[in-house]
Amino acid sequence: MRPITAFLAVTAALCLTSVSASAQTVGSVTAEALETVLEEAGLNPNMTEDAVSGAPVAQGTAGEIQFWIRALNCSGTPKACENLVFFANFDLGRDITTTDYKIINNFNDSQVFGRAYILEKKSQIGVDYVIDLGGGVTPAHLTQNISRWADVMAAFVKNFSEGNTGA
Repeated sequence: MRPITAFLAVTAALCLTSVSASAQTVGSVTAEALETVLEEAGLNPNMTEDAVSGAPVAQGTAGEIQFWIRALNCSGTPKACENLVFFANFDLGRDITTTDYKIINNFNDSQVFGRAYILEKKSQIGVDYVIDLGGGVTPAHLTQNISRWADVMAAFVKNFSEGNTGA
């Protein structure tokens, strides 16, 4: 190995070691931990669990918007889960139109966080947001991402209400 390559490899290893040692990370959350961070974000959680898997499920509100969070890839006792799927569905009270698809596509093309979708058979639109904790994230990162959910929902509602088709 050339001296400069060896130096860079050793330096990189030391940096990774010091970051790992100094920063506490979270690779999964329990229902209790999820409830705490949702409360701290002002999202008013009501915790339940999936009837089949026993995984945590939360119903919450942000302003007048009701949403759900399903925890996935869970193990252990109590269940600790690596993935959180946030979602909110909205009844249109009418059939889905071509314009609805254009608005949803524009939202997906213009947003970094959250994905919009249509549930045609239910005449609903919705938005979801996934947080992956696999491999570990800092508690601050988890808090930041959970707090972002309210912004994702607000952007979705604004985009749909204004009929932004990108045209």
